[in-house]
Amino acid sequence: MVTRSPRRDQLVSTASELFYRHGFHATGIDTVLAESGVAKMTLYNHFKSKEGLIVATIHDRSSRVMKWIEFGTASRAQTGLGKLLVLFDIHEDWYNSPNFLGCYFQRVCAEFPDRNSQPHRAAATHFSKLFDCLKNWAEEADLGTPAARAEEALLLLEGATVMAQATGATIAARRARRSFEATLG
Repeated sequence: MVTRSPRRDQLVSTASELFYRHGFHATGIDTVLAESGVAKMTLYNHFKSKEGLIVATIHDRSSRVMKWIEFGTASRAQTGLGKLLVLFDIHEDWYNSPNFLGCYFQRVCAEFPDRNSQPHRAAATHFSKLFDCLKNWAEEADLGTPAARAEEALLLLEGATVMAQATGATIAARRARRSFEATLG
């Protein structure tokens, strides 16, 4: 069980932002401590290692992303199909925001390519949660093969995220949405 405290939350929040901006391996613990204003002893009271802190940021970010997706889609669509399509729209909004630097979870997998590492497994769990959400919407929309539709949507969405981050083409989400709509017939 995770013990929540304001200091722990500050560490996770600060580390998450620094890892997102500068990378997991490039960001040292001393930088996280200096930026968060938390003592090293406090860090090690909550986390056994830097990797433990990284995993905590992944879980925290995943929770926040899933809430953002749930809220962003529910506020714009009521049906499963509507939510699948709006998902691309909220991503386009994100791509156009000043704090967009790509997908946190893709970055984790790139920096921790060993699929058995804790960070990679935590990122994979996030993608699994997202897939399950999309599959539920595809089932609700009666799209025939919900798992295949969820996979198509996720592949297009993650590809659009890479293109938006790599090239600045924030229209990638709109193009991915059109591609997804084309698969629907």
